[in-house]
Amino acid sequence: MTEPYQVSVRIDAPFRKWVSEERLRLIAGRVLAAEGVPPAEVGLVITGDRAVRTLNRSYRGEDAPTDVLSFALAENQDDFVLPPDGVLRLGEVVVSGTTARRQAQEAGRPVDEELAHLVVHGLLHLLGYDHRQEAEEREMRAREETLLAGLG
Repeated sequence: MTEPYQVSVRIDAPFRKWVSEERLRLIAGRVLAAEGVPPAEVGLVITGDRAVRTLNRSYRGEDAPTDVLSFALAENQDDFVLPPDGVLRLGEVVVSGTTARRQAQEAGRPVDEELAHLVVHGLLHLLGYDHRQEAEEREMRAREETLLAGLG
């Protein structure tokens, strides 16, 4: 279910054996549909800690790897304004496959579940959710749980 969504996926070589491009597209499509997003385009990247650390340092000033980064093309997505071609360009979600695998092991859950959680989290950031304040964090976590439960 990616229609009417264009989901471009890049999975770096070390992660291709255990990351499903099809599943990532399905997750993105379901999240966007559940959030009522009009036709949209989004990018998903699964890469390693080194690349994520470089991005984190360059764009957030934090010289450390992290699990997921979101790069929104527009700051405020409250009122979606469609461009002339009718496709909203949301941005890109970058997930560290290395960190996803480690966090899954630490939590005692399948890596596929951890990866789904990180993709959902990143997509929600693109859609304007945040967790800087306690109330925002509660709202975002509740939405993540609802969306993840719907993925099966």
